[in-house]
Amino acid sequence: MNVNAEELLSRIAAEDRQAFQQFYQLFAEKVFNTALSYTQNLQDAEEVTQDVFTSIYQAAANFKAKAAVNTWVYRITVNKSINFIKKKKRLTLFQLNYTQKEQTDFEHPALILENKENAKLLFQFIESLANKQKTAFILSFVEDLPRQEVANIMGISLKAVESLLQRAKKNLRSKLEKSYPNRRI
Repeated sequence: MNVNAEELLSRIAAEDRQAFQQFYQLFAEKVFNTALSYTQNLQDAEEVTQDVFTSIYQAAANFKAKAAVNTWVYRITVNKSINFIKKKKRLTLFQLNYTQKEQTDFEHPALILENKENAKLLFQFIESLANKQKTAFILSFVEDLPRQEVANIMGISLKAVESLLQRAKKNLRSKLEKSYPNRRI
């Protein structure tokens, strides 16, 4: 089935539930995986995914095609993911029994690695990056998007994305070298 995402959005704006279902099927996996890369928790990623599609349903009429639908969906997902994490951190200030270490058992389902411990450690380090570096890194290397699309999603230049990726890799390399001092990284 060859589906035009822009046409689906205009049908969603007209409250066509079938179009919304098709749109969801088209983007659900991408949205969930991106949210999961940020939240590192299945339930949180599901919550962000639901929030993203609620926003898409409500904002479908406002889509102006200034960017590709794919870019628009990723931008919403990234923003909702970052906002979710900020909100969760604010809420945890009031919960004394919360520990930051609850995320140490996270395993991204897209990763097939021989050593799952390395994957867990890498995602912990990715989580510690500055938001823009983390976004550029996740979209480029976890979601495997072209750099220009990452720039479009983030609303910055291609050169800025490359700079963010260089800093992210440098920061990750530094953290990995501290954890594995005798390995060449």
